[in-house]
Amino acid sequence: MSDTNIDIETMGRLAGALSFITSPDDPAVVAMRAAVESSAPKDIKHARTLFLRVKPAHRNAALATLMDD
Repeated sequence: MSDTNIDIETMGRLAGALSFITSPDDPAVVAMRAAVESSAPKDIKHARTLFLRVKPAHRNAALATLMDD
């Protein structure tokens, strides 16, 4: 799973959806936005880690929001 390429544009959209569901100040949202700005592998890995720590209901709601687009 560590070899999975993450689309930066999608990560930005996911950060927007998650900020609506949780809070714009949520650590996962902040990390995802930083990863989108820098595109650094270290930042992307950190953002992914924090996203996986988000409550499953919030994570699924954010992903469902992207599926509706």
